[in-house]
Amino acid sequence: MNIILAVTGASGSIYAERLLKYLSKSNKILAVFSKNAIKIYQEETGSVLTETDNIKIYDDGNFYAPFASGSFLSDAMVVCPCSMGTLGRIASGVSDSLITRAADVMLKERRKLILVVRETPYNLIHIRNMETLTLAGAVICPACPSFYSKPQTLEDMVDTVVFRILDLLGIQNEGFRWGITTS
Repeated sequence: MNIILAVTGASGSIYAERLLKYLSKSNKILAVFSKNAIKIYQEETGSVLTETDNIKIYDDGNFYAPFASGSFLSDAMVVCPCSMGTLGRIASGVSDSLITRAADVMLKERRKLILVVRETPYNLIHIRNMETLTLAGAVICPACPSFYSKPQTLEDMVDTVVFRILDLLGIQNEGFRWGITTS
């Protein structure tokens, strides 16, 4: 699968880091970080993202990236974490960066767009923007960990969200399944 992963400046870089870990095992990842996301990712994770055989990184100002055009066939785009500012620009059709342009392309081409919002609480503008995007075909997936799997570590808790994203992408994973016990 060709998957676009956009990372914005909202806190929650650990979600992107964990998602990249699982996605890059068997998928081609086209990654783009906003200017603030680069700094926050380094601060929150203590690491710098580098390109690998399965991860290609694009500058957020590069409108020549292949996925800035609908003629490029991508399977899905995940914005994780998705700031409310980015969500609002996408909902308004403002394509002022590669992230917002790529999201606009996904919507116009009726391809899967998953927005992993992390900020809370929501105000009415946020809720209306999420409604607009849902009606346009996007999936809003709040970064709200679940606890019925009894996560033991921070990574376990983060993975409850990451596995939901993988489920939404149709990617097999080892996430907890309600009503299924392993012994």
